[in-house]
Amino acid sequence: MLDAISGLFSGSALGVLVKTSGAALTLLVVVPALMKLFLVTIDEGSTAIRTRNGKPIIRRSRTGDGTGEVVVLRPGTHGAFPMLYWYRLVDVRARSTDLPARSLTAASGHQHLVHASFDWRPIVSGHDLRVLELDVVNVKERAGNIVGAALRDLVHELDGAVLPPNDVLSPRIVAACADLVRTDCGISLLRVIVTGDALTDGYLLSQAIGPRPNDTPAAEWDAAASVLATRLSAV
Repeated sequence: MLDAISGLFSGSALGVLVKTSGAALTLLVVVPALMKLFLVTIDEGSTAIRTRNGKPIIRRSRTGDGTGEVVVLRPGTHGAFPMLYWYRLVDVRARSTDLPARSLTAASGHQHLVHASFDWRPIVSGHDLRVLELDVVNVKERAGNIVGAALRDLVHELDGAVLPPNDVLSPRIVAACADLVRTDCGISLLRVIVTGDALTDGYLLSQAIGPRPNDTPAAEWDAAASVLATRLSAV
């Protein structure tokens, strides 16, 4: 047993052991590391813009009009040359942006204090991602303005003191502004989540000065006016 162990560390046997270990180390460590340098894998939930010095590369169109699109890598494994190009991942999972609470007046004169947010996702195409990467607009701010304007216009057309359910209101808002959001911001508008009124001064004021329905008890009407008067006197 001792002779066998000592024989492993003799000159020729040691050389064979070093060569074998080096080959195994190369296969297990060096080759995968080189593959990672020269191959880039894009997951299903992300895309990549091929950039030089951090700037998007624009593929010029063949029409000669100077237009072009950002080079985009689809999900999958792609060959890369790290000395020439960098790959920056762009997360295309859905995200949500809150809109500031705003008071909106319906067609009947009722004032709604509306809280809303919208879900959106970057679109995986060169033209749309060019808007994001070149910082043409502040995407969330611009999209929020467009969605807020569509929400305002829709509420202006509503009658009554109660907002429709969100599953009715959301598709109408998306249909009204999704095309403009994509054109101006390069993102896909998924849905709009709208919540309803709160007992604010504006809500109580609209209740106090608006026309009183015949079926509204006088006690409830006087209570709203009393709460409003109390709040105004405390200011």
